[in-house]
Amino acid sequence: MAIRYIPYYPDTLQGQARLDNFVRTNRMLFYKDNDKVKTRVQRGMPLYEVSAKETVGTNDKGNIVMHGECLSTCAYLKDKGIEVDLVYIDPPFASGADYAKKIYIRRNPLVQKAIAEAEQQLDNSDMLAFEEKMYGDIWDKERYLNWMYENLMAIKAVMSDTASIYVHLDDHIGHYVKILMDEIFGEDNYKNDIAWRSTASHNDSSKSFSSISDHIYFYSLSENSVFNTLYTEYTEDYIDSEWTKLPSGRYYKAENMLDPQMKMNAYDFHGTTARWRTTPEKFEILWNAEQTEVPNSHGRIKLGKNGKPIKRCRIVFMDELPGAPVNDIWDDINYVAGRSIEKVDYSTQKPESLLERIIKASSNKGMLVADFFGGSGVTAAVAHKLGRRFIHNDVNINSIQTTRDRLVGVGAEFTMMEIRDGVSLFRNPVQTMDKLVKLIPGLNTDANLDKRFWAGSIFSSQNGQMPVYLPNLLDSSCRVMDTTEMNHIIREALPDLSNDVKHVIVYYIDVEDMEALNQFIHDENTRTDIEIELRDLKQILDEVVMEDEATWTLSEVQVELFTKWQVKMLTFHSDYVMKKIEAFNLKANQQHTKKVADGKKSTFKPIEISDEGLECIEWLSVDCTSAQKDAPWHSDAEVKIEKNGTVTINGNKTRDLWDATIISEDKPLRLKVRNICGDETVFIL
Repeated sequence: MAIRYIPYYPDTLQGQARLDNFVRTNRMLFYKDNDKVKTRVQRGMPLYEVSAKETVGTNDKGNIVMHGECLSTCAYLKDKGIEVDLVYIDPPFASGADYAKKIYIRRNPLVQKAIAEAEQQLDNSDMLAFEEKMYGDIWDKERYLNWMYENLMAIKAVMSDTASIYVHLDDHIGHYVKILMDEIFGEDNYKNDIAWRSTASHNDSSKSFSSISDHIYFYSLSENSVFNTLYTEYTEDYIDSEWTKLPSGRYYKAENMLDPQMKMNAYDFHGTTARWRTTPEKFEILWNAEQTEVPNSHGRIKLGKNGKPIKRCRIVFMDELPGAPVNDIWDDINYVAGRSIEKVDYSTQKPESLLERIIKASSNKGMLVADFFGGSGVTAAVAHKLGRRFIHNDVNINSIQTTRDRLVGVGAEFTMMEIRDGVSLFRNPVQTMDKLVKLIPGLNTDANLDKRFWAGSIFSSQNGQMPVYLPNLLDSSCRVMDTTEMNHIIREALPDLSNDVKHVIVYYIDVEDMEALNQFIHDENTRTDIEIELRDLKQILDEVVMEDEATWTLSEVQVELFTKWQVKMLTFHSDYVMKKIEAFNLKANQQHTKKVADGKKSTFKPIEISDEGLECIEWLSVDCTSAQKDAPWHSDAEVKIEKNGTVTINGNKTRDLWDATIISEDKPLRLKVRNICGDETVFIL
């Protein structure tokens, strides 16, 4: 249950008229259910308890890596009075796609022959699309736009008066969100629609032009917002067409000095009368400037054959200029290719140079930069490198882990925090949704039910088929079952059910007022005879979380001239990882058998895990400060096993292979191990 709801703006509770100025009761963009979001905005942002999970370094700058929903994180920031100066978000695009994490089997450090073997990768497309999905980008347009509206409203609520925001989308949904941003941030505050070439050219359609760009919508809240003009190097084609090379090797050109708007009064300048774009006094400074090597010139003025100034007369040298100002076509920043040195194997990862340009343009050193759909952590990492403070937020645990390791690698200090909203997610919302379907006893899919509302049905000898409603964990607005959502179910979902349905089950995560909700159901559920049963989903979610098992030895060892502590891993077992590998092997063997039966050549080599199981470990850390299992983590030493078998020790990459140990200066009290699927388990040593 939320502690309370935080108003989007300080004065929203003072009256509906003031609220309408922000929420726009008369919405600009009309679509189905576009009025539903107004009720949620009036209620405010849900504020939950927040717990610190780990602090890296002293973190004097207050950098935050937050695991939670955008709305709840914004509520926390607003409650703490924290304002951000620059926002970049790369939210889901409503593209209808799922994004998956590849699973890499590490090399077994206890088996010598494994060192020479190539890594094995679970790269079956069906498995990637189901077993290790990081998040789902599957929305209907109306729900997506409501979701975006509410999140953008929350983000604006924590932006400073002079802040800027960049929203990164594709051509499927961007034009709709642009209208939402006009509503929320103001049409006059729109700055640019930046086109970034996000992929190489490809032949994806014979009926239209190839789509290779994303859109980045740029708004600033004030004319006083920071904007630093950036420059790029001149291209060779531009130099050849615009510049003249002198014998000394310098390049120059003569700029047009006529008034383009024809508002200046005409006057004579050393024999040439025209509407010049500058004053006679400033012109004389150019005339009397030091003579250059430019032929037929006087000072910094280019002359014609008659010895008088020409219209394009101001002489400028290329080496005196910073370059070409960056425009809104960004085709000079490459996407993250497969072999890129900065690739962290995270779907939708954006290049650091893209964020470097945005952060340099719209913030100064010391300012606070936030990314509320942080993904691979590129915004936080680049902000740190450029001397800015940062907030990284994401609901996906893989994002939090990837970002943490990335920030440790660049020497950043930060605090990892978690929104305690009562929802125990299994890695991320989309995998939790998949898991829930299996955990609810008797739940079966039913093609006759509207998938917008019903996850399936349960058969009861007393009530027959009972359709089951599950809140969409991908949509933060569904976290609270309120009268608005219940009215949606009563008015739209129940009347469409068949006549033999007498009972439905509605699972909820949170209820603002259970008594009021039950009274609403009693008063409004009159169109049908269907009984609505409410069930708490959190009881099932608590069963989703699973822990791995491990054995180890702890001893003092001599490292060169110093005595240190060593944890040596003996065995590691992850029931979840093993089940996924078994499922992969079964599917791969079935494909192999079918190919052989069809007379095709095929070989099948199952993925095998040793008895020790250490190749299923991705990362481990020791804490020498606290022996309490649930206390905030303090990493006194950590080892990350990269996919090629080499190790990164305390953020420093090496070429060494892992030897199944982790070394610390002091005696470790706790051990944290992350398996290759991203689950972390804490062990008391």
